[in-house]
Amino acid sequence: MKPINQMKLQIESRSVNEAFSRATVAAFAAQLDPNIEEISDIKTAVSEAVTNCIVHAYPESVGIIYIWAGIYENGVFKVKIKDKGCGIQNVKQAMEPLFTTLGGERAGLGFAVMESFCDKIKVSSNIGKGTTVILEKHFITRGASDGRD
Repeated sequence: MKPINQMKLQIESRSVNEAFSRATVAAFAAQLDPNIEEISDIKTAVSEAVTNCIVHAYPESVGIIYIWAGIYENGVFKVKIKDKGCGIQNVKQAMEPLFTTLGGERAGLGFAVMESFCDKIKVSSNIGKGTTVILEKHFITRGASDGRD
């Protein structure tokens, strides 16, 4: 299925860019006329995915985070967050609540949070090549226009 509208964003993996990415994706999703809970859900999920890229994908350097968002018919909103970092050795294990490779202050809840705020999440990763997270949220919305009205 082809999106009605879409956007792309590239940011450096700096913590100051996490809030920018969250706000940008939320602003794009606003055309679906979401309620406060829906917009908060997508902001939180995007925040977690971008933070994972910053903390885990590029632990020793600054890399690029690629964000794509698409609006589909019937209020379906998809966000793809991709990095070209170190990759995840075991995606299934990484998605388990409380699992973390860093310890310390990290709670290991990033993927669990994303799952709780989205209707669908898909994670794929290759060691040394990066990780892609696709978030899907079904807004209760009033639909979206193709922008030509």
